[in-house]
Amino acid sequence: MHIEVFVLAWGCVLALVHIFAAATLRTKQYGSDWNAGPRDEEMPPPNPTVGRLTRAQANFFETFPLVVAAVAGLGIMGIHTHWTAIGAHLWLFARVAYLPLYVWGVKYVRSAAFMVSLAGIVIMLWPLLFALHG
Repeated sequence: MHIEVFVLAWGCVLALVHIFAAATLRTKQYGSDWNAGPRDEEMPPPNPTVGRLTRAQANFFETFPLVVAAVAGLGIMGIHTHWTAIGAHLWLFARVAYLPLYVWGVKYVRSAAFMVSLAGIVIMLWPLLFALHG
């Protein structure tokens, strides 16, 4: 298995962590009746941790499709280099760091982790863009 696919699989695990962390704390705040119900009623604002987990989850799912597309493109084109592996690792490690940084409310470092994850995506996309023009 190519490392980019391995990293993508761990990205899927991280996606599940995002989903269940936010859902668990949201259910803790609003109750299991709310969770099991249709959620039609207006609820009070989430507590800060629930809000941060929900926003971190949304942020993850804004960029995760780009990673899926990059890894798929690399696989289709048969491009697997030292640099694409570095890009994949940068993305994953930065996204793993991003979640607790967001939950703890760490300014700037959280943004830096996000930028590192974007750099990882760009590193993976670079050979695809070059291959299309080469």
